[in-house]
Amino acid sequence: MTKLENPVLMATIGGAQGLRGEVRARAYTSDPSALGDYGNLQTLDGRTFEVLEIRQTKNVVIVRFRGINDREAAEALNGLELYIDRDNLSDDELDEDEFFYADLEGLEAVDDKGTGYGIVSGVYDFGAGDLLELKGPGKRPVLIPFSEAAVLEIDLENGRILIDPRAAGLIDDPKDQIGRPPKSPGKSPGKPKD
Repeated sequence: MTKLENPVLMATIGGAQGLRGEVRARAYTSDPSALGDYGNLQTLDGRTFEVLEIRQTKNVVIVRFRGINDREAAEALNGLELYIDRDNLSDDELDEDEFFYADLEGLEAVDDKGTGYGIVSGVYDFGAGDLLELKGPGKRPVLIPFSEAAVLEIDLENGRILIDPRAAGLIDDPKDQIGRPPKSPGKSPGKPKD
């Protein structure tokens, strides 16, 4: 049981499916049915899982692993996260403007003036589009949209992403303020006299 040096999350196992040891799994690959094409999957504690069969349904894939032969064994895997080592992912299959989300973690988020906004600590998709989590020293983590407006450039070679802090929601845009500007301190004009 070897531990992964640079793990990349590939799938999360859900509940058991049927009686033969199959499980439902959420695959984080661009083609969910290709989950088994990356080789054996591992847990962070070093257990290895070989995909024997896989089929795609509407929202998940149904997977059968070697050695998981009944419903009880399948139920014991519920919630398990499966990984591969980053070295098993080939950069050759990526287009010039493509990258693996795992490569974004650890990049510094800066604006065009060089102001730092934190380090990318995670990439999330809650259903309305991808979000990047930024963590900075002494700051609470913040989520920014992973969009072309908010993330202007990804520079893996120099370990940074260039962001537009307004589009990312990190600073307020004065034009977005609702209402009138506050009145200056002083006397109220009072009620007009008849």
